[in-house]
Amino acid sequence: MNRRNFIKNGSAVGLLTTIGLPASAGIITADDIITEFKDDFNLNEVTITELQKLMQSGKASSKSITKMYLKRIEKIDKNGPKLNVVIEINPDALEIASKMDDERRAGKTRGMMHGIPVLIKDNINTADKMQTTAGSLALAGNVASEDAFIVKKLRDAGAVILGKTNLSEWANFRSTRSCSGWSSRGGQTKNPYILDRSPSGSSSGSGSAVSANLCAIAIGTETNGSVIAPSSYNGIVGLKPTVGLLSRSGIIPISKTQDTAGPMGRNVTDVAILLSSLSGVDIEDEVTKKSEGKTAIDYTSFLKTDAFNGKRIGIEKSFLTGHEDVVALYKNAIEKLKELGAEIVEIELLKEMRVIGSASFMVLQCEFKDGVNAYLSKANAKVKTLTDVIAFNKANEEKAMPYFKQETLESSDKAPKIDTKEYRDALEKVLSSRKIITDLMTKFKLDAIAGTSYGIPAAIDLFNGDYSNGFYFCSPAAMAGFPHITVPMGKIYELPVGLSIMATAFEEPKILSMAYSYEQATKHRTAPKFIKSSNFSSGI
Repeated sequence: MNRRNFIKNGSAVGLLTTIGLPASAGIITADDIITEFKDDFNLNEVTITELQKLMQSGKASSKSITKMYLKRIEKIDKNGPKLNVVIEINPDALEIASKMDDERRAGKTRGMMHGIPVLIKDNINTADKMQTTAGSLALAGNVASEDAFIVKKLRDAGAVILGKTNLSEWANFRSTRSCSGWSSRGGQTKNPYILDRSPSGSSSGSGSAVSANLCAIAIGTETNGSVIAPSSYNGIVGLKPTVGLLSRSGIIPISKTQDTAGPMGRNVTDVAILLSSLSGVDIEDEVTKKSEGKTAIDYTSFLKTDAFNGKRIGIEKSFLTGHEDVVALYKNAIEKLKELGAEIVEIELLKEMRVIGSASFMVLQCEFKDGVNAYLSKANAKVKTLTDVIAFNKANEEKAMPYFKQETLESSDKAPKIDTKEYRDALEKVLSSRKIITDLMTKFKLDAIAGTSYGIPAAIDLFNGDYSNGFYFCSPAAMAGFPHITVPMGKIYELPVGLSIMATAFEEPKILSMAYSYEQATKHRTAPKFIKSSNFSSGI
């Protein structure tokens, strides 16, 4: 199921028709780059390990590092390129950092996340001075009385919560023609590679923030592609864990079947470090009991450069045709996997998944209605039900819905309850995805499955909404609740494209290791250039 199919049937408009250039074109001139912005940030592309070494040596402190990121946000998020990524700064960030410095001076460190600045998506509760709104004006003023479980884990690990990131409003579950990265509270987030290109969503702000070096690492959430797609579009590493590895309590929901938070970073090691700090059983989230005995204390211990040696990897066959430049990147990646020791098997997973049809959207609507009503009933918000949200948006249409409306909220409000046969039948069909994937892997004796994460980043279009450039590989793992990671595979016209690797439940160690092996062998990640427009010169 294409990500936009559960919201809309987007047209497959290619980049070439958008910018009118042949494949051989794309020479960037000086005028296309924001020349008044000199990117000389001292922490550009810095890793968590490097930050820890700086703090351990006394060359920097958590407070000084936090100040640098806050200045960075002011310089390029609020000014300069104006990425519009951070929806709210944590006023306590410097105080938290100072406390972590005090602990370090006293000889106490809590681990690799100690003193590390993190940005989190604005649908995750924080019991502090920041709001939690899912980007919706209807939830403005909602200050949580309790941290989400994963936020408690972050604080326990010594992380500095720097602020919250903008997102596609209601995690992109508001309209059939929504524009990724836009929310009524936060406005439009940009892609730092080319500013009029989409950052994708719904974890748009988290993806753009990490790519633009506004933080050390970030947290997003996913229901169907909302970690993987923005990570691919923003040229970073994103991990959607097995549903149940990370708690969802305290996170504004869409689906109890498919929702999960996930780490987003510039490299696989940082993603593994953050994942190690977030997992754990939560009595408030029943599904996390499935993870008991299946988590790792340190996911970095699994990162090996020979992870593909002797492994059988299924590659999605349908991605071998389509936009020639995306196909070329994909074929190059496949050849690299072979060089790394993998045996490649062509499979047609997406074809097998078609039997699920529209069942997933039915499940999401039913669970969204149930979950949001439960969340709002306990929230410190002026709206207490999904019906209230819809009414607020209608009463404040000029501000809340200036570009697209709320058809998905409305259809969800009318969806069957989760105790009906209609819902149960749809859920059974969605969960059949697990058997489809495992049967395919058993049949071909596969260790993992790979594919192109998403196509070339689309243009931002507030009036018509998102469109698909194809090559979308997020739905199988999303519907099955299986782990999925994306890692940079290269660029086309200065725009990143990611390579996806997925496996079965709680096989994070395997896919992290494979992603690390590919990353170390290719080093495709490059910092963005903040190019103003897709309409750059062909050099002719």
